[in-house]
Amino acid sequence: MIPDVSQALAWLEQHPQALEGIKRGLERETLRVTPDGHLAQSRHPEQVGAALTHKWITTDFAEALLEFITPVDGDIDHMLTLLRDLHRYTSRNMGDELMWPMSMPCFVESSDKIELAQYGTSHTGRFKTLYREGLKNRYGALMQTISGVHYNISFPLAFWQARLGVTDAESGKAAISAGYFKLIRNYYRFGWVIPYLFGASPAICGSFLQGKKPALPFEKTERGMYYLPYGTSLRLSDLGYTNKSQSNLGITFNDLDTYVAGLKRAIHTPSEEYAALGLMKDGKHLQLNTNVLQIENELYAPIRPKRVTLPGESPSDALLRGGIEYIEVRSLDNNPFSPIGVDEKQVRFLDLFVVWCALADAPEMSSDELACTKVNWNRVILEGRKPGLTLGIGCQTAQYPLVQVGKDLFRDLRRVAETLDSIAGDQHYQQVCDELVACFDNPDLTYSARILRSMLEKGIGGTGMALANQYHEMLRNEPLELLSEADFIAEHDASWARQRKMEAQDSEPFESWLAKQG
Repeated sequence: MIPDVSQALAWLEQHPQALEGIKRGLERETLRVTPDGHLAQSRHPEQVGAALTHKWITTDFAEALLEFITPVDGDIDHMLTLLRDLHRYTSRNMGDELMWPMSMPCFVESSDKIELAQYGTSHTGRFKTLYREGLKNRYGALMQTISGVHYNISFPLAFWQARLGVTDAESGKAAISAGYFKLIRNYYRFGWVIPYLFGASPAICGSFLQGKKPALPFEKTERGMYYLPYGTSLRLSDLGYTNKSQSNLGITFNDLDTYVAGLKRAIHTPSEEYAALGLMKDGKHLQLNTNVLQIENELYAPIRPKRVTLPGESPSDALLRGGIEYIEVRSLDNNPFSPIGVDEKQVRFLDLFVVWCALADAPEMSSDELACTKVNWNRVILEGRKPGLTLGIGCQTAQYPLVQVGKDLFRDLRRVAETLDSIAGDQHYQQVCDELVACFDNPDLTYSARILRSMLEKGIGGTGMALANQYHEMLRNEPLELLSEADFIAEHDASWARQRKMEAQDSEPFESWLAKQG
């Protein structure tokens, strides 16, 4: 089932310097909760800064949903330490509130209690909140409080020069984009390994169902917890952020032009379902528009091709301008065993896996085959640890044991690990391989199995609050390492100044400005 990557691995072993200079970034989302385990009703802490314009600390869908963003970094330890500093500082500035360590939300009494993220009175700020209003009305607010970790990575130009023969980023942008799309196609085919190893949401709090009958074959505990015995990541299941109308868009990952054309088509394709919602009610906006996607970011995908946008530029126009600059991996649950939601082992594994995805052959994929790859993902998400579980290739009927496929993959990953370790002169990547490959023979070592054991013993609330309290005390008492108190104060002041400047510059009425968007 695994493609033959032997020639590409031999090439890599001859060109280890091609991987020097990998750049990464992390985004971690986490809900603020009260000391009794309920969703926080307070506003985003003003003493941290303005969520609209802060470089490192913002909000996602809800006012209570924190998001931490690291700058682009070439050093894993430095990146994780900086992310930890962001958590340390925030822990000291959120009173007695805690950060929920899980991806699936804490106890939420009612979805009416979820306040949309607020970004001030600027047109941009109001637009961001209105987009979230649309998400709430389309998919429900509770689903949008599911949180996770996004991992961004870009390969150095030297990799593409050595691998593809390009000379520079501008003249080689088509070839580089094609290389990243090959990576993305392999990710769709084999990325189920991420929820298998690191999925950490095998259960949900009963409040998440809001009285509805569950569609999945859950088992239920006396405490009201619903769980799948072999489940790995309910966050990635149909309980999570999915859009049924997106499945018919036919967006593929074979080349830049067809991908962007598909994305642009989606934001201009009317939806009968969303038209029925309407645009306004009682003088209040309900969504940005009635198309299948309000904006491009609404497209659900476990991985995205990205380029940093210029002011006023859409993500797809940025891709057309400069090609793919980096990829965003979006399949990581919050790691409940880390106070910052992610750890070095996961980052190193993702390094290995995306390098492998960039090296392995990846035939073009039709939208039908893309849909078939999701069968493997769903099997792993719902029953990944089930003994004897098998996986298929695309839409073929042949089946292969997950355990064997995982071991075959890790045989290749270990060769990538040896190459990366040779650059650094240590064995960190190989150690990660040795530790994780054991999860295929012993699924009890996976994150989902470990956290489910605790949840069955203590409940979701008991497990989550014990970890939240432990991490809160740990983080708020640790000294800052890379950023100083003065750095945070300076960014607090600068973020509020940037927001006020944006608000002062907006002179035309919001309605007329909004009509020009999109």
